[in-house]
Amino acid sequence: DMDGRLYWAILRSTGRWADSLYNYDGDLDMAIHINPMDERAAMDELTDKITQFEAENVKRIKALTLTPAPAGLTVIGGRNNQGKTSGLDAIVWALGGDRYRPSQAQREGSVLPPRLRLELSNGIIVERSGKNSDLKVTDASGRKAGQQLLNSFVEQLALDMPRFMQSTSKEKATTLLRIIGLEEQVEKLERQEKELYNQRHAIGQIADQKAKYAKELPSYPEAPAEPISAYDLIQRQQDILARNGENQRKRERAAQLEQEKQSLFRQLEELSAKYTAVCADCETAQKSALDLVDESTEELEASIRDTEAINAKVRTNQDKARAEAEAKECGDQYAGLTAQLEAVRQQKTDLLQGAKLPLPGLSVEDGELIYKGKPWDCMSGSDQLKVSTAIVRALKPDCGFVLLDKLEQMDLETLREFSAWMEAEGLQGIATRVSTGGECSIIIEDGYAKDTAAPAPTPVAAPAP
Repeated sequence: DMDGRLYWAILRSTGRWADSLYNYDGDLDMAIHINPMDERAAMDELTDKITQFEAENVKRIKALTLTPAPAGLTVIGGRNNQGKTSGLDAIVWALGGDRYRPSQAQREGSVLPPRLRLELSNGIIVERSGKNSDLKVTDASGRKAGQQLLNSFVEQLALDMPRFMQSTSKEKATTLLRIIGLEEQVEKLERQEKELYNQRHAIGQIADQKAKYAKELPSYPEAPAEPISAYDLIQRQQDILARNGENQRKRERAAQLEQEKQSLFRQLEELSAKYTAVCADCETAQKSALDLVDESTEELEASIRDTEAINAKVRTNQDKARAEAEAKECGDQYAGLTAQLEAVRQQKTDLLQGAKLPLPGLSVEDGELIYKGKPWDCMSGSDQLKVSTAIVRALKPDCGFVLLDKLEQMDLETLREFSAWMEAEGLQGIATRVSTGGECSIIIEDGYAKDTAAPAPTPVAAPAP
């Protein structure tokens, strides 16, 4: 595993071969004292880097020999159209194979075909030469190999950094999650988060609509809670009318008796006895008639006329109460979904915070790559390069180098900081920059290294503490 390789490399790099370690049962950390320089040397052994590169007659390059620094930036400088990018393209072709072969690989005006030779720290030598630029790969033991061996430890994005930088935010985030082994878990949480968000959004819209509808409905406090029945009112009216009819019959009977009284009075003399009896009956009937009072049906008739209006108010009040209850229910559902949504988001945050990320400050939010709280399109150019480099390096840790084109977007201070970060990470970077300043490790002029007698390039110096 990685720890075993690290300790083995430390022992090999420092020359401390301890036979007793084969029989040691304790903690290996306690068995070996490691100082930072030993650990750095060990890490250098664990990654494969370019130790030397030669190119002839490739695009604009006439002849170039490059010995990159093992860590930090080696900057190939020069003016425009002098061969800087051609040198980088030649390295990509050497390691990446024919898929990266330039469409016009042979330098214009040259009668000789391109020639490439690249040495790696793992002892592998890569050569391309001849009319067809045939590939020749020799491993550390001297055995012949091919492109498959190079592909086993060379990360393709290290050769083609722009391909990663130009990918979508979603693709960048997916690459990072794949590196830290959380791609499926985060995708599942994001799907759950999206479903909860959509449910909450729909419930919120319904709650708003019902609350608005309830607010627009008028209220009638004077209306009864339940609709009234017109049948009951009509029945009561009929009962009153029947009683009034009975009263009318009694009145008619009184009038009839009065007529009889008059008749009997005229016959008084003849029917005195009879007259006296009739007078007594008449007096009784008159007294009963005087006590009778007719009941009014006006209130019931008004109620009958107002029945539909009252019921309309009742129904409106019921609709208002129902709408308010439904709005409250939707509001409660919205609050519950909000709590679930926050829980899923916190779970995703905890998952990412607990992961071993290739660069402090990296994260994924809503399917997008985030660095120091900023999405990709809001990062500075130097931060984009740092993030890309860290992720590409993590894709294949054995590949200890990256190729970077057009670093003129960085000012000198940022360039130094970037180089210092790469050096601290033990990462080798070979980059181009439109410049002829002191930050350049080598300067290309008209296809040649300007000063071929100069010493091997060193990485861009870190700023003084």
